[in-house]
Amino acid sequence: MEQGAPHEHDLRMDDGVDTDTMTVAAPEPARNSQELDEEDNTLRPSFLRRVTEALDAENQEAVYNLVEPLHPADIADLFELIGQEYRAPLARAINDLLGSDVLAELNDWVRDDLVDQLEPEEVADLAEQMETDDAVALIEDLDEEDQAAVLAEMEPEDRAAIESALSYPEESAGRLMSRDVIAVPEHLTVGDLIDYLRRDDDDLATEFWEVFIVDVKHRPVGTCMLSWLLRAPRSVPLADVMKRDQTLIPVTMDQEEVALRFQKYALISAAVVDDSGRLVGQITVDDVVHIIQEEASEDILRLSGAGDGDINEPIGLTVRTRLSWLVVNLGTAIIAASVVGLFQGAIARFALLAVLMPIVSGMGGNAGTQTLAVVVRAIATNQLTSSNTVRMILRELRIALANGLSLGVLIGVGTTLIFGNPHLGAVIGAAMVINNLVAGLAGILVPVSLDRLRVDPAVSSAVFVTMATDVMGFFSFLGLAVVTGLAA
Repeated sequence: MEQGAPHEHDLRMDDGVDTDTMTVAAPEPARNSQELDEEDNTLRPSFLRRVTEALDAENQEAVYNLVEPLHPADIADLFELIGQEYRAPLARAINDLLGSDVLAELNDWVRDDLVDQLEPEEVADLAEQMETDDAVALIEDLDEEDQAAVLAEMEPEDRAAIESALSYPEESAGRLMSRDVIAVPEHLTVGDLIDYLRRDDDDLATEFWEVFIVDVKHRPVGTCMLSWLLRAPRSVPLADVMKRDQTLIPVTMDQEEVALRFQKYALISAAVVDDSGRLVGQITVDDVVHIIQEEASEDILRLSGAGDGDINEPIGLTVRTRLSWLVVNLGTAIIAASVVGLFQGAIARFALLAVLMPIVSGMGGNAGTQTLAVVVRAIATNQLTSSNTVRMILRELRIALANGLSLGVLIGVGTTLIFGNPHLGAVIGAAMVINNLVAGLAGILVPVSLDRLRVDPAVSSAVFVTMATDVMGFFSFLGLAVVTGLAA
């Protein structure tokens, strides 16, 4: 007997349980550990080789037998790891194994590639098996013509749900939510609700963590966790056991803000409401986990100008995305080079300036990148708001000053010892302090200003911060050398 399982004498027949009609959900496919690397939980290279060899031999039966024991998430991994030329033959070979559970786990680019090879009625059949949010993710990236063809093949009820979701902005709660919710009026008792949930009704949601209690206008007034329902007597009204304080998600809220609310309030699920406050769906924590991963990766890649950074992204699109930012960086490099050009005479008279000036700009760039990464993350997680911006600026300036003084002393003493020139050591030390202050200031002011202008600070902050540290690094070092007579 499992720990915590009820004893036989604890089960009461008056709870309304019909043991003849109760059904048990089918277990998920077992994960075949022989095909998985135990350390990182990925498919073994030897397994991939056996699959590709069977595909090369056009032995579809062997391919099916190899793939059948895998969990849907592992089948999705197989499609992503295998070469693009093998994906269509693999899809044909495994046939019914390529179901909605696999498509829901697939990388967006790989899924789009597979969907393009399916007929509209096949895509419609798969979409009807999916949760609403997964079906929307499958259909939303299709061309308008393909979308219309797929929707035309769907059942009217499913089509209406998908069309309603597609009417909401991209990356909003409306696109993310599932419409499969359990909502009941508050006048019911616990027993009434349990009997309702035990009905043999295909329209009832099959996976849920809580029940939403609604008023006559279908506005959520509270929630009941399943654990509360199981422990409460049947005669107790729902109004006495439900939790009235709940976090409601507006249907137009951005998915990143949704993730922040789940994280802040430790939510498992949350009700989604329309403009009139009516319950229209729910968002669950498994969807939010994907959002957190996507948003974190997106911010990191945008800081580097690498676009989506997906290894399954078409090469042409990747080249265009990266090249556009590289061209912008080339422009900022030309601006920095023009500053150096102002001091050609000084560099010609004292060649050591050309040797040491990259150190000042490089260290400033590194310091600016550190500050920028911290600030962008703070903005994304709502740690940095208008109420604490000034305090954050002063904090980063203190950090920049401390780092600048430390680095300035190190590089100043080192330069003096190596080149035997205290004057040069003092100039580069002072320039290091100045550029670190500039880096700290730019690292926070640039993303904060862009955020105030409703521009994503992760997209273009790095370009401006790098330009500021390069320009001021060269200008402060070479300018101090000229002003103090070092290059006279």
